[in-house]
Amino acid sequence: MRGPFTRIGRRGPRAGSGALAALCAGVLAVSVAGCGAPGQSAAGARVVGPVRVSGAELARLPRATTYTKILAAPLDSSPSAVTGGLVVHPHADEVLYAGPGKPPVGVLPATELGSPTWVPVVQQNPGWDRVLLPDKPNGATGWIYTGASGPRLDTARTGYLVRIWVGARKLSLYDNGKTLGTWTVAVGAPGTVTPTGRTFILALLSPDPPTYSPLILPLGFHSATLDTFGGGPGTVALHGWPDPSVFGQAISHGCVRVPATALSALSKVPLGSLVLISS
Repeated sequence: MRGPFTRIGRRGPRAGSGALAALCAGVLAVSVAGCGAPGQSAAGARVVGPVRVSGAELARLPRATTYTKILAAPLDSSPSAVTGGLVVHPHADEVLYAGPGKPPVGVLPATELGSPTWVPVVQQNPGWDRVLLPDKPNGATGWIYTGASGPRLDTARTGYLVRIWVGARKLSLYDNGKTLGTWTVAVGAPGTVTPTGRTFILALLSPDPPTYSPLILPLGFHSATLDTFGGGPGTVALHGWPDPSVFGQAISHGCVRVPATALSALSKVPLGSLVLISS
Protein backbone atom coordinates (compact mmCIF):
# COMPACT_ATOMS: atom_id res chain seq x y z
CA MET A 1 0.00 0.00 0.00
CA ARG A 2 1.14 3.52 -0.76
CA GLY A 3 1.69 6.21 1.80
CA PRO A 4 1.90 6.13 5.61
CA PHE A 5 -0.26 3.25 6.70
CA THR A 6 -0.63 1.64 10.11
CA ARG A 7 -1.12 -2.11 9.90
CA ILE A 8 -3.03 -3.44 12.89
CA GLY A 9 -2.95 -7.19 12.32
CA ARG A 10 -4.86 -10.22 11.08
CA ARG A 11 -8.06 -11.88 12.14
CA GLY A 12 -9.20 -15.47 11.95
CA PRO A 13 -8.16 -18.44 9.79
CA ARG A 14 -7.64 -18.34 6.03
CA ALA A 15 -10.49 -19.39 3.74
CA GLY A 16 -10.90 -19.67 -0.01
CA SER A 17 -8.66 -18.78 -2.97
CA GLY A 18 -7.66 -15.59 -4.80
CA ALA A 19 -9.16 -13.61 -7.66
CA LEU A 20 -7.89 -11.10 -10.19
CA ALA A 21 -9.73 -8.33 -12.03
CA ALA A 22 -8.30 -6.02 -14.72
CA LEU A 23 -10.00 -2.77 -15.73
CA CYS A 24 -11.69 -2.75 -19.17
CA ALA A 25 -10.36 -6.19 -20.13
CA GLY A 26 -10.53 -8.35 -17.03
CA VAL A 27 -11.17 -11.94 -16.09
CA LEU A 28 -12.68 -12.89 -12.75
CA ALA A 29 -12.25 -16.33 -11.17
CA VAL A 30 -13.32 -16.83 -7.56
CA SER A 31 -13.88 -19.67 -5.11
CA VAL A 32 -14.63 -19.43 -1.42
CA ALA A 33 -14.59 -21.78 1.53
CA GLY A 34 -17.11 -22.47 4.26
CA CYS A 35 -18.59 -20.45 7.07
CA GLY A 36 -18.20 -20.51 10.82
CA ALA A 37 -20.50 -20.95 13.78
CA PRO A 38 -21.66 -18.62 16.56
CA GLY A 39 -19.05 -17.76 19.19
CA GLN A 40 -18.17 -15.27 21.89
CA SER A 41 -16.56 -11.86 21.45
CA ALA A 42 -13.50 -10.85 23.46
CA ALA A 43 -15.76 -8.94 25.82
CA GLY A 44 -17.98 -11.98 26.31
CA ALA A 45 -20.89 -10.69 24.23
CA ARG A 46 -22.74 -13.21 22.12
CA VAL A 47 -21.55 -13.16 18.51
CA VAL A 48 -24.13 -13.92 15.83
CA GLY A 49 -22.61 -16.47 13.47
CA PRO A 50 -22.98 -16.45 9.68
CA VAL A 51 -25.67 -18.30 7.78
CA ARG A 52 -24.24 -21.53 6.41
CA VAL A 53 -23.91 -21.58 2.63
CA SER A 54 -23.49 -24.64 0.39
CA GLY A 55 -20.86 -24.81 -2.32
CA ALA A 56 -23.56 -24.59 -4.98
CA GLU A 57 -24.99 -21.46 -3.38
CA LEU A 58 -21.54 -19.90 -3.17
CA ALA A 59 -20.96 -20.51 -6.86
CA ARG A 60 -24.10 -18.53 -7.68
CA LEU A 61 -23.24 -15.50 -5.56
CA PRO A 62 -22.26 -12.37 -7.51
CA ARG A 63 -18.71 -11.07 -7.15
CA ALA A 64 -18.27 -7.58 -5.72
CA THR A 65 -16.14 -5.93 -8.41
CA THR A 66 -16.37 -2.77 -10.44
CA TYR A 67 -17.94 -4.88 -13.21
CA THR A 68 -20.87 -6.26 -11.23
CA LYS A 69 -24.17 -5.27 -9.67
CA ILE A 70 -25.42 -6.66 -6.35
CA LEU A 71 -28.97 -5.48 -5.82
CA ALA A 72 -29.32 -7.42 -2.56
CA ALA A 73 -26.42 -5.55 -0.95
CA PRO A 74 -27.59 -3.08 1.72
CA LEU A 75 -26.97 0.55 0.82
CA ASP A 76 -24.70 2.82 2.82
CA SER A 77 -26.79 4.29 5.64
CA SER A 78 -24.44 7.25 6.32
CA PRO A 79 -23.16 8.33 2.88
CA SER A 80 -21.75 11.65 4.09
CA ALA A 81 -20.03 10.48 7.28
CA VAL A 82 -16.29 10.30 7.86
CA THR A 83 -15.02 6.94 9.12
CA GLY A 84 -12.26 6.28 11.63
CA GLY A 85 -9.93 5.19 8.83
CA LEU A 86 -10.17 1.44 9.48
CA VAL A 87 -9.63 -0.61 6.30
CA VAL A 88 -9.47 -4.37 5.74
CA HIS A 89 -7.96 -6.69 3.16
CA PRO A 90 -9.12 -10.31 2.86
CA HIS A 91 -6.33 -12.81 2.23
CA ALA A 92 -8.80 -14.85 0.21
CA ASP A 93 -12.20 -14.26 -1.36
CA GLU A 94 -14.81 -13.90 1.35
CA VAL A 95 -18.57 -14.15 1.63
CA LEU A 96 -20.50 -10.91 2.07
CA TYR A 97 -23.73 -10.90 4.06
CA ALA A 98 -26.73 -8.58 4.24
CA GLY A 99 -26.09 -8.27 7.97
CA PRO A 100 -25.05 -10.31 11.02
CA GLY A 101 -26.95 -13.58 10.81
CA LYS A 102 -28.61 -12.55 7.53
CA PRO A 103 -28.36 -14.21 4.10
CA PRO A 104 -25.25 -13.93 1.91
CA VAL A 105 -25.38 -11.38 -0.91
CA GLY A 106 -22.05 -11.78 -2.67
CA VAL A 107 -18.33 -12.48 -2.51
CA LEU A 108 -15.52 -9.96 -1.97
CA PRO A 109 -12.49 -10.91 -4.10
CA ALA A 110 -9.03 -10.84 -2.56
CA THR A 111 -7.82 -8.65 -5.44
CA GLU A 112 -9.41 -5.84 -7.45
CA LEU A 113 -8.05 -4.53 -10.76
CA GLY A 114 -4.74 -6.25 -10.21
CA SER A 115 -4.26 -4.82 -6.71
CA PRO A 116 -5.02 -6.28 -3.26
CA THR A 117 -8.55 -5.47 -2.19
CA TRP A 118 -8.67 -2.85 0.59
CA VAL A 119 -12.10 -1.60 1.61
CA PRO A 120 -13.14 0.85 4.34
CA VAL A 121 -15.04 -0.34 7.39
CA VAL A 122 -18.14 1.80 7.98
CA GLN A 123 -19.74 -0.10 10.87
CA GLN A 124 -18.78 -2.79 13.36
CA ASN A 125 -20.80 -5.29 15.39
CA PRO A 126 -19.30 -8.01 17.60
CA GLY A 127 -17.71 -10.47 15.16
CA TRP A 128 -18.66 -8.46 12.07
CA ASP A 129 -17.34 -5.63 9.87
CA ARG A 130 -19.53 -3.71 7.44
CA VAL A 131 -17.53 -2.51 4.43
CA LEU A 132 -18.09 -0.36 1.36
CA LEU A 133 -18.07 -2.30 -1.91
CA PRO A 134 -16.88 -1.40 -5.45
CA ASP A 135 -19.87 -2.82 -7.35
CA LYS A 136 -23.11 -1.22 -8.49
CA PRO A 137 -25.29 0.32 -7.16
CA ASN A 138 -23.25 3.17 -5.70
CA GLY A 139 -23.14 2.94 -1.92
CA ALA A 140 -23.40 -0.86 -1.83
CA THR A 141 -22.13 -2.41 1.40
CA GLY A 142 -21.67 -5.89 2.80
CA TRP A 143 -20.89 -7.53 6.13
CA ILE A 144 -17.87 -9.79 6.64
CA TYR A 145 -17.90 -12.27 9.50
CA THR A 146 -14.76 -11.78 11.62
CA GLY A 147 -15.56 -14.12 14.51
CA ALA A 148 -13.40 -17.00 15.69
CA SER A 149 -14.21 -19.07 12.61
CA GLY A 150 -14.30 -16.14 10.20
CA PRO A 151 -11.89 -15.15 7.42
CA ARG A 152 -8.35 -13.95 7.86
CA LEU A 153 -8.15 -10.22 7.30
CA ASP A 154 -5.32 -7.75 7.29
CA THR A 155 -6.55 -4.79 9.29
CA ALA A 156 -4.99 -1.35 9.02
CA ARG A 157 -5.73 2.30 9.55
CA THR A 158 -5.25 5.17 7.11
CA GLY A 159 -5.40 8.82 8.09
CA TYR A 160 -6.01 9.96 4.53
CA LEU A 161 -9.27 11.51 3.36
CA VAL A 162 -10.15 12.88 -0.07
CA ARG A 163 -13.00 15.41 -0.22
CA ILE A 164 -14.52 16.61 -3.48
CA TRP A 165 -17.08 19.40 -3.87
CA VAL A 166 -18.77 19.03 -7.24
CA GLY A 167 -20.44 22.46 -7.28
CA ALA A 168 -17.30 24.30 -6.23
CA ARG A 169 -15.14 22.02 -8.42
CA LYS A 170 -12.59 21.60 -5.66
CA LEU A 171 -10.67 18.63 -4.30
CA SER A 172 -8.89 18.61 -0.94
CA LEU A 173 -6.58 15.95 0.45
CA TYR A 174 -6.15 15.47 4.20
CA ASP A 175 -3.85 13.36 6.32
CA ASN A 176 -5.04 12.94 9.92
CA GLY A 177 -6.98 16.19 9.65
CA LYS A 178 -4.10 18.17 8.16
CA THR A 179 -4.75 19.68 4.73
CA LEU A 180 -2.11 18.52 2.24
CA GLY A 181 -3.53 20.55 -0.63
CA THR A 182 -6.64 21.92 -2.31
CA TRP A 183 -6.98 22.02 -6.09
CA THR A 184 -9.47 23.23 -8.69
CA VAL A 185 -10.63 20.21 -10.68
CA ALA A 186 -12.97 19.30 -13.53
CA VAL A 187 -16.14 17.33 -12.75
CA GLY A 188 -18.96 15.66 -14.66
CA ALA A 189 -20.96 17.56 -17.26
CA PRO A 190 -24.68 18.19 -16.59
CA GLY A 191 -25.70 15.04 -18.48
CA THR A 192 -23.01 12.85 -16.92
CA VAL A 193 -22.65 14.25 -13.42
CA THR A 194 -20.10 13.08 -10.91
CA PRO A 195 -22.00 10.96 -8.35
CA THR A 196 -22.03 12.08 -4.73
CA GLY A 197 -21.68 10.08 -1.54
CA ARG A 198 -19.07 8.01 0.29
CA THR A 199 -16.66 5.82 -1.65
CA PHE A 200 -12.98 4.84 -1.64
CA ILE A 201 -9.83 4.49 -3.73
CA LEU A 202 -10.06 1.09 -5.34
CA ALA A 203 -6.80 0.83 -7.30
CA LEU A 204 -3.90 2.72 -8.85
CA LEU A 205 -3.36 2.04 -12.55
CA SER A 206 -0.56 3.07 -14.89
CA PRO A 207 -1.91 2.90 -18.48
CA ASP A 208 0.34 1.15 -20.97
CA PRO A 209 0.65 2.67 -23.48
CA PRO A 210 0.21 6.06 -21.75
CA THR A 211 -3.08 7.84 -22.34
CA TYR A 212 -4.45 11.21 -21.22
CA SER A 213 -3.16 10.56 -17.69
CA PRO A 214 -0.02 8.77 -16.45
CA LEU A 215 -2.00 7.42 -13.49
CA ILE A 216 -5.67 6.55 -12.97
CA LEU A 217 -7.25 5.99 -9.56
CA PRO A 218 -10.56 4.11 -9.97
CA LEU A 219 -13.08 4.65 -7.18
CA GLY A 220 -15.77 2.35 -5.84
CA PHE A 221 -18.35 4.46 -7.72
CA HIS A 222 -20.00 4.37 -11.15
CA SER A 223 -21.66 6.84 -13.45
CA ALA A 224 -25.37 7.18 -12.80
CA THR A 225 -26.06 7.67 -16.53
CA LEU A 226 -23.47 5.58 -18.39
CA ASP A 227 -23.59 1.80 -18.02
CA THR A 228 -20.36 1.51 -20.01
CA PHE A 229 -17.66 3.90 -21.16
CA GLY A 230 -14.51 3.31 -23.18
CA GLY A 231 -14.97 -0.45 -22.98
CA GLY A 232 -15.26 -0.41 -19.19
CA PRO A 233 -18.21 -0.51 -16.77
CA GLY A 234 -18.55 3.26 -16.28
CA THR A 235 -16.25 3.34 -13.24
CA VAL A 236 -15.66 6.84 -11.88
CA ALA A 237 -11.99 7.67 -11.37
CA LEU A 238 -9.58 10.41 -10.39
CA HIS A 239 -7.06 11.14 -13.15
CA GLY A 240 -4.98 13.83 -14.78
CA TRP A 241 -5.66 15.78 -17.96
CA PRO A 242 -3.21 17.26 -20.50
CA ASP A 243 -5.18 20.48 -21.09
CA PRO A 244 -5.29 22.62 -17.91
CA SER A 245 -8.10 24.79 -19.32
CA VAL A 246 -10.62 22.11 -18.24
CA PHE A 247 -10.02 22.67 -14.53
CA GLY A 248 -12.91 24.50 -12.93
CA GLN A 249 -15.38 23.21 -15.50
CA ALA A 250 -18.19 20.63 -15.47
CA ILE A 251 -17.01 18.84 -18.59
CA SER A 252 -16.17 15.17 -17.96
CA HIS A 253 -18.19 11.97 -18.29
CA GLY A 254 -18.32 11.74 -14.49
CA CYS A 255 -14.65 11.30 -13.60
CA VAL A 256 -12.76 13.97 -11.69
CA ARG A 257 -9.87 15.43 -13.68
CA VAL A 258 -7.09 16.78 -11.45
CA PRO A 259 -3.90 18.83 -11.98
CA ALA A 260 -0.53 17.08 -12.04
CA THR A 261 0.36 18.17 -8.50
CA ALA A 262 -2.88 16.73 -7.17
CA LEU A 263 -2.36 13.48 -9.07
CA SER A 264 1.11 13.14 -7.59
CA ALA A 265 -0.24 13.64 -4.06
CA LEU A 266 -3.15 11.25 -4.62
CA SER A 267 -0.82 8.53 -5.91
CA LYS A 268 0.61 8.23 -2.38
CA VAL A 269 -2.79 7.63 -0.73
CA PRO A 270 -3.30 4.02 0.45
CA LEU A 271 -5.94 1.89 -1.23
CA GLY A 272 -9.21 1.77 0.66
CA SER A 273 -8.87 5.38 1.84
CA LEU A 274 -12.17 7.21 2.06
CA VAL A 275 -13.39 9.61 -0.63
CA LEU A 276 -16.33 11.91 0.21
CA ILE A 277 -18.01 13.55 -2.77
CA SER A 278 -20.48 16.36 -2.00
CA SER A 279 -22.75 18.36 -4.28
